[in-house]
Amino acid sequence: MRIAIYGAGAVGGYFGGRLAQAGDDVVFLARGDHLRAIREHGLRVTSIAGDFTIRPAHATDRPDDIGPVDTVLVSVKAWQVPDAALAMRPLLGPDTFVVPLQNGVEAPEQLAEVLGAERVLGGLCRIIAQVIRPGHIRHSGAEPYIAFGELEDTGSRVRTTGRAEHLRQAFARAQGVRVEISPDIRAAMWLKFLFIASMSGVGAVTRAPIGVVRGQPETRRMLEQAFEEIAAVAAALGIALPANAVEETMAFADTLPHDGTASMQRDIMAGRPSELETQNGAVVRLGRRTGVPVPLHTFIYQSLLPLELRARGELPFTESGV
Repeated sequence: MRIAIYGAGAVGGYFGGRLAQAGDDVVFLARGDHLRAIREHGLRVTSIAGDFTIRPAHATDRPDDIGPVDTVLVSVKAWQVPDAALAMRPLLGPDTFVVPLQNGVEAPEQLAEVLGAERVLGGLCRIIAQVIRPGHIRHSGAEPYIAFGELEDTGSRVRTTGRAEHLRQAFARAQGVRVEISPDIRAAMWLKFLFIASMSGVGAVTRAPIGVVRGQPETRRMLEQAFEEIAAVAAALGIALPANAVEETMAFADTLPHDGTASMQRDIMAGRPSELETQNGAVVRLGRRTGVPVPLHTFIYQSLLPLELRARGELPFTESGV
């Protein structure tokens, strides 16, 4: 397959790198120093599932230079999806389909609004990885996992389309990736959203890694309450989460490395723009829409909003003693 990775950061770089390692024709869309390093030295991945380097790596910041591809994996930050949707049009041929891998539940609709619903699948991934320097990604925790599927409601009928199966086969050839086609990708996306928005928000407010959060009774209860609020919103929207979603998600959190943090948490702590609006902010908006109270996510969102606005240059302020 010819695959474009729109956003070659930690997520796109890892999964795209594994596809390239397996022999697929992969083009990375990146920017700045990261792009220059990939062009000059290749894409280097240090991974608990096995290190590798893609050299040479086909990388650019211009979709016009690539032309139509079979699949676009969208791995930019969630707040960048609307702009990415407009910019990726040169990548689209008659049968090109697009798979978003963002931390959130709104990307498929944002992509469909620009590109057409028939082109967009639902998707998600799980991995703990960071860009540690330009051109170099470190995968430090969690089994790399990717899932995707058609977005239409098929009820009890499980329909695997040819295009999703072709992408599944490409990932199945890749080392260090577990892949599946989800029969209910919306529920799968919400199950991940339940975890990542809660871990991101509680981690950012406490400025503590997951091991500390889950180990202290008070913050462990915060995390559990955050899970419960998202599960309630999902139920109000008709999303079919498992009955034990909260318990299973907490059990998963207990397996993560002690020092694990979410990308949103790292961005906020570093003073960078983050996915606050598309994670905790989305919970607040959807809670308001459905009439479901989400007091913890509201507290998290309102507490972090000044830092988010400062990172975006919309609310300058400095801290000083009083």
